[in-house]
Amino acid sequence: MTDPATPAVDRRALLTGRWPARAKARMPAVAEVASVLVQARPERLDAVASAIEALHGCEIFQRSPQGKLVVVIEADDVGVIGTTLNLISSLPHVLTAALVFHGTDQG
Repeated sequence: MTDPATPAVDRRALLTGRWPARAKARMPAVAEVASVLVQARPERLDAVASAIEALHGCEIFQRSPQGKLVVVIEADDVGVIGTTLNLISSLPHVLTAALVFHGTDQG
């Protein structure tokens, strides 16, 4: 079932850059991307990874059995990145969470 508020996507228009103006208006003008190195207790790595993946905008990019996770965070503004980083730091069994990279894409 399609949402009447969502415009139909014409493949040719999409590929040639003639996307409807209404669709562009709903897209965020700025996209924030960050990567975070998380060190967790190795015996609790699965629980920590599940908790992080449950957070909005978070994805586990890489993991090691020694308890390290590389997490990618995507958000619409930089404040969400900081809040998410603090939230990850405060999760049970997380020893450290360090920001490794932060970038802004201005569409």
